[in-house]
Amino acid sequence: MDPTLAADLADLPALLDATHRAAAATLATLAERPVVPPPAPPEAPAPLLPDLGTGLADTLTAFQEHWAPRFSASAGPRYLGFVTGGATPAALAGDWLTAAHDQNSNSALDPAGQDLERETTAWLRDLFGLTDAHTGTFVSGATMSNTTGLAIAREWLGERAGVSPAEDGAAALGPVRVLSGAPHSSIAKALAVLGLGRAALVTVPTLPGREAVDPAALERALADAPGPCVVVANAGTVNTVDFDDLRAVAALRERHDFWLHTDAAFGAFAALSPEHAHLTDGLDAADSVTVDLHKWLNVPYDSAVLFTRRRDLQARVFQNAAAYLGPLGDQPDLVHLTPENSHRLRALAAWFTLRAYGRQGHREIVERDISCARELGAELDGDPAFTLLAPVRLNVVCFTLAADPTPARLTALREAANGEVFVTPTVYAGTPALRAAFSNWRTTSADVHRAVRALRRAAEGTA
Repeated sequence: MDPTLAADLADLPALLDATHRAAAATLATLAERPVVPPPAPPEAPAPLLPDLGTGLADTLTAFQEHWAPRFSASAGPRYLGFVTGGATPAALAGDWLTAAHDQNSNSALDPAGQDLERETTAWLRDLFGLTDAHTGTFVSGATMSNTTGLAIAREWLGERAGVSPAEDGAAALGPVRVLSGAPHSSIAKALAVLGLGRAALVTVPTLPGREAVDPAALERALADAPGPCVVVANAGTVNTVDFDDLRAVAALRERHDFWLHTDAAFGAFAALSPEHAHLTDGLDAADSVTVDLHKWLNVPYDSAVLFTRRRDLQARVFQNAAAYLGPLGDQPDLVHLTPENSHRLRALAAWFTLRAYGRQGHREIVERDISCARELGAELDGDPAFTLLAPVRLNVVCFTLAADPTPARLTALREAANGEVFVTPTVYAGTPALRAAFSNWRTTSADVHRAVRALRRAAEGTA
């Protein structure tokens, strides 16, 4: 064994203690550190990898001195960019143990990891109000979940046409139409990956002043489709967290033949709040559902789940034939269900946080974040420097400057506020805007007040 590696192994308990202290120090200062530190001066990457390593202790010191200060406080309470959660204490513990146990949970030859994943997806299915007609599989994020769901949809289209795209290629299908009102950008990306092409995506008109699809317009588009197609429903759009009427969309299958994929990346969590659960009515009717867990479940990156009613088609697409793998069977190994032959035991962090805090604990996180979003929206709506561009329907506040909201001014505002609050740019109904997304378990009303003060100061500075 390499002498440095052998020395680290001999001293591993002490080295892990040092790593624990470094992590604890990071978390202890998370709420007060700059949310996004000022950019460091550009520097050349380190030269070639040294021939001799310096060991874990020296490497930890180098990381703490050089890289850690440059990292954002993205796990903290005022990182409101994108839709970024954090890691609950239990999820963090589960993630550490995931690395310690280092399971490749894809084979029934070594089944514990698969069994834990199945238990966890069953808990999640119940959390989101899905029936046991759905089975779930962990993937890396919403993009991979949408890609997996649309891959199953592609095979369903083949089933309707008497071909198998998994065997014969996407060209066997001919032209495909994928209909959606306000699809996430990952839908077009998935279609490109799957060989269906970005041009297959047909944007259907939305309701006036909304991002929710117009059901009547969707029915007209379905009537114009030359054959079976795919509909992507949205349960929580990125800019305004608008929801399609999922029941109305599903009811169209009485007259039209289509696969219904519902992108509920973070909107599915509305099911936890009695006040907002109606938004997810009809979610179970979907043929496939995307839910992103490193958003509102507050588990570390990367983690998401894909639910589907057609595990048989899922296995037909992703089956992997090798002598060392088990047969497909009625309960296929995970290696046969996603694009990845190998994946870490992502389910463990989710299992930890679900078991530790239960439905009630995660409901409290969701409802507190919704309350914080409403509070920020009300503050900005009452400030003449800002304009609220849409109602705060759930956990995202979409706003802009009241006067001259150019991309340059919004960039200046955002960068001026970065130390206290991080928000991300967007365009809504043609207007350059900013988004504040609340999904972190640490965020409180006090953080909203700090964010408001920072945004107001930044607005004054860019006037």
